[in-house]
Amino acid sequence: MSTFLIKNAKIVTENKTFKGDVLIENNFIKKVATAITAPENTTVINANGNYLIPGFIDDQVHFREPGLTHKATIATESKAAVAGGITTFIEMPNTVPQATTQQLLEEKFKIAAKDSYANYSFMFGGTNDNLEELLKTDPKKVAGIKLFLGSSTGNMLVDNQEVLEKIFSSTKMIISVHCEDEATIRENTAKFKEKYGENIPIKYHPIIRSEEACYISSSKAIELAKKTGARLHVFHLSTAKETQLFRNDIPLEEKQITAEVCIHHLWFNDRDYDTKGTHIKWNPAVKTEQDRLGLWEALLDDRIDVLATDHAPHTLAEKNNNYLNAPSGGPLVQHAVIALLEKVKEGVISIEKLVEKMSHNPAKLFQIEKRGFIKEGFYADLVLIDTNKPQTVSKENLLYKCGWSPFEGTTFSSTITHTFVNGHLVYNDGTFNETVKGKRITFNR
Repeated sequence: MSTFLIKNAKIVTENKTFKGDVLIENNFIKKVATAITAPENTTVINANGNYLIPGFIDDQVHFREPGLTHKATIATESKAAVAGGITTFIEMPNTVPQATTQQLLEEKFKIAAKDSYANYSFMFGGTNDNLEELLKTDPKKVAGIKLFLGSSTGNMLVDNQEVLEKIFSSTKMIISVHCEDEATIRENTAKFKEKYGENIPIKYHPIIRSEEACYISSSKAIELAKKTGARLHVFHLSTAKETQLFRNDIPLEEKQITAEVCIHHLWFNDRDYDTKGTHIKWNPAVKTEQDRLGLWEALLDDRIDVLATDHAPHTLAEKNNNYLNAPSGGPLVQHAVIALLEKVKEGVISIEKLVEKMSHNPAKLFQIEKRGFIKEGFYADLVLIDTNKPQTVSKENLLYKCGWSPFEGTTFSSTITHTFVNGHLVYNDGTFNETVKGKRITFNR
């Protein structure tokens, strides 16, 4: 039995912050109180007044395994995630092969059971022709269904309206969607190719993958969800206009349609293409400062429910191609939490609201069992943060297999010092406990 006592922490949970101690026994939080006496054979960690938060539950990552392991692996990226305060991730189906059958999905779970430092689940990938397989997905053991309504890889673009309606009508599981209208994007790309040939400047990315392309697709998905009663979750909103499609007048638990925003859309704007180039090429695109501010507003007033990274690494050689040939996506899990803590320091968001969006709400939205809160009886997925220990991001301190970050050169004010996963101290001031692995999360559905 392993027992830890974290003393003198600023505990952040359920919209309050208070000084106290947390006792961990085996996998679980045994006690939360103002002062706890350490039982025998207990490892005591003095938090020295630093923040203790529940681990970030990241509902959208691409860890590239199987099939794309020159970019990343479940082992390398989950290690970076744990160092970054992410204790649970939900990974996407667009690997090679794609997780579009139950057998292929379970093979990914087997890799994670062996290699993942963090807790994990995976989404089943919908296509135009796998409805029968999709309906076999176990809602208690699998996070949900992922549909690409734009920007797909392989055969994962679901563009048959009849099929879409069948999927939306046939499952009560959460359907998570990537929303960009392909016809609009193709038309915009053709216009810029006519003008620039193969050398389209990267600054036109948010004009090609435009506000209109996003809004057309997301509004159609929402309309279909309302028509069919489907449980819809719209990934990575990138425009202020789209936020108007979502409501904040009912509790999250009662919402049938929810939304996510990613760190890069809250941090960067289209002026950053001048210095960052294709390194901040994402789909959907980073757009205007007005969009960035609109996304923050919607996050704070609860039209947007959760935060995520959409961590999607590529090699530097791949990213350094010209605009048309550089793939979209970038690595983010190692610095997501400390980047968001800068916004706490700036007064943009409170620490309590941040924890709600990073930890509580993903647990509620996906109905994850016993995670996302600092509560007695819950799994001890905990992160200790020193907000007075600055760090500068450099290639030398990156854990990603791809070896680069869009945050290189940025100095953050905070450092994650300890990360507990299921009661195990997996990360301790730069050192990893490699003897334990994360667990497959389960769902209260």
